[in-house]
Amino acid sequence: MSVIAGAGGVVETDIADCFSAIPHDELIRAVEECVCDQSVLKFLSVILRAGVMEEGQVRRPVTGTAQGGVISPVLCNVYLHWLDRTWDDGDGVLVRYADDVTVMCWSRSQAERALARLTELLAELGLRPKAAKTRIVRLEVGGEGLDFSAFTIGWYAALGGTAKRLVTFLARWPADRAMQHARDRMRVSTLGSWTLSPDERPCPCR
Repeated sequence: MSVIAGAGGVVETDIADCFSAIPHDELIRAVEECVCDQSVLKFLSVILRAGVMEEGQVRRPVTGTAQGGVISPVLCNVYLHWLDRTWDDGDGVLVRYADDVTVMCWSRSQAERALARLTELLAELGLRPKAAKTRIVRLEVGGEGLDFSAFTIGWYAALGGTAKRLVTFLARWPADRAMQHARDRMRVSTLGSWTLSPDERPCPCR
């Protein structure tokens, strides 16, 4: 099945509070499938239980990996790899990037079944789709397209070639939210750059 199959229906979602909801014990067991070095496993356990500083207070949650932590994306992918292995392509083609998930299907009815199956498998991991970002879209010329990993993907039609025949093609471009985020960061990084000293200028990394 190719991306063209998504013309029938695409499940678009991401996992709600993914980084903060991953259970520590289940995550350690997932890592143990590939790593047997006890010193590494112990060190990982220490990292997970080290806690995070919030408004001057240390909080030590029993679930999750620190949002923005260097190792957090790797741990997230290790934990969610079970979903990749368990998924049956008969339910559609699953495409995942960290906590962003899409399933490409031939029809809307298949997409509805795929969403139900995805919800079921995520529940087994102690996770769930984010309701506000979950929808089924149809990839077609003139349609709204789908958002995946900071990009909008959609079908377009245009006249091409010397014969000026109508051709359709799949295109991608930065999503509106990604563009707004980039503009906001540029605004912060250049705010007062001609009047403030280097020590007074806001950090663009925040």
